[in-house]
Amino acid sequence: MSMFATYPSLVDRTVFVSGGATGIGAAFVGHFAHQGSRVAFIDIDREHGEQLASELGDARHRPLFLPCDVTDLDALAASIAKARAALGPIGVLVNNAANDVRHAFGDTGAIEFDRSMAVNLRHQYFATQAVREDMQRLGGGSVICLGSTGWMKKNAGYPMYAMAKAAVRGLVNGLARELGRDRIRINALVPGWVITEKQQRLWLDADGEAEIARVQCLPGHLMADDLARAALFLAADDSRMCTGQDFIVDGGWV
Repeated sequence: MSMFATYPSLVDRTVFVSGGATGIGAAFVGHFAHQGSRVAFIDIDREHGEQLASELGDARHRPLFLPCDVTDLDALAASIAKARAALGPIGVLVNNAANDVRHAFGDTGAIEFDRSMAVNLRHQYFATQAVREDMQRLGGGSVICLGSTGWMKKNAGYPMYAMAKAAVRGLVNGLARELGRDRIRINALVPGWVITEKQQRLWLDADGEAEIARVQCLPGHLMADDLARAALFLAADDSRMCTGQDFIVDGGWV
């Protein structure tokens, strides 16, 4: 028997996740599928997307994987339309797709800047716009925008990513009242240093482990499942009066 919560309101609810093939996004897809939700997810990584959908084939509803690059807004809109046609009106949107690739302030130009905003921020705005009517027809819904504590900690090495993730705070504040009139909640789910396979491979060394032990209030690694469980709460009716907020899941990083 699981020690973690189940959410009856998520059974048969249609959930759309961007960047769902690997890492935190894959945890979102898996957890919503195991709650009985109808999940559609997009990613540029076709191999891992198809593999994940296959692995979750025994869920109440097999997830629908749609290959898509979120920087192509026409393709994003088409994917949302396909998900709606296949699974019904979208009641939960998880704006997860992002790329925290390191970059140097002095070496980046307008092309790199626009690309970073497109993959880390712009799609969150337009995906939310695309599901608004669905949520209005349903009588409410939940939009979960992925932020980051990286900009809050004043980390160096990714200024454009930090800027985009800081802007998620503004997006949530800017839409909470407007969407709230239709009982649509919008919140930022803000991860700390989540130890995904990518993070472990690229950046988690002995110094990283020492830093976690020194500055994280709770011992151990913050995992993608920890973020997914927070997303379940924000998607479910249990959070019906939560909107316009940062929900930080970082192990108490100080």
